[in-house]
Amino acid sequence: MRPGPCKHGRIGQNGAPTGDFRMKLAGKVALVTGAQQGIGAAIARALAGEGADVAITWLDDQAGAEAVVADIRKAGRRAHLVKADVSCLAEIEAMVAETVRTLGTPDILVNNAGVYPRVPLLEMRESDWDHVLDINLKAGCFATIAVAKALIAAGRKGGAIINLSSSAIRGAVRGVHYSASKGGVVSMTRALALELAPHGIRVNAIAPGLTDTAQPRYGNTDAELIEMARSTIPLGGRLLTPDQIARTAVFLASEESSATTGQVLHVNGGSYMS
Repeated sequence: MRPGPCKHGRIGQNGAPTGDFRMKLAGKVALVTGAQQGIGAAIARALAGEGADVAITWLDDQAGAEAVVADIRKAGRRAHLVKADVSCLAEIEAMVAETVRTLGTPDILVNNAGVYPRVPLLEMRESDWDHVLDINLKAGCFATIAVAKALIAAGRKGGAIINLSSSAIRGAVRGVHYSASKGGVVSMTRALALELAPHGIRVNAIAPGLTDTAQPRYGNTDAELIEMARSTIPLGGRLLTPDQIARTAVFLASEESSATTGQVLHVNGGSYMS
């Protein structure tokens, strides 16, 4: 049985409670892929901070993943750690089944796991393309299918799927495969939203701009390039923080976005206006 909705008192400026409110995700179960660090870790913590129990997946940084789980448990929420290679369909299905078994059917799925190995176009191999598309695009589709089937089998109406796209849909040097995968996420999000709307399952995407994580530095040895990109961000000229992306994820996971589906929210400080 799931724990009931949490109620907490708001604290006013004088330290006195101002009344009760329900946490936005109280009683919900979330599954966040690739949550061992960066944006995924921030989203997992933010969902827990709003009352959700959270399963997180990791692949190659167990210590980082365990730290995220520890933070979630300190916040008083249940957490479960699942090692999964989301490029493999069998592991995706096992990941969802384990979440159902340990925490309950996920109400929220965040398809965050992603890779961005830079490869010059004329040096790209088929294996480079397949690796990126399998993780960044295929995994999100089949994880969504598995979670949707679990929700429907449980007789539940509703649910929220959040995919991670990227501002690189404009195109990225040494990233044709990455740009293709993230552009595919946008189209896939819209198609999934149409397919799952009859079941009350909403599907949206977040397209982060340049965010202060390991990813923009991975494969970029020239710090001046990152600094130049940062300086072009209109809103403050700063890299985004993972927490800023996470707050958008909380909105899309909650009932505050109950009429929002098939949308892509660009969170980039104004560096890309579409």
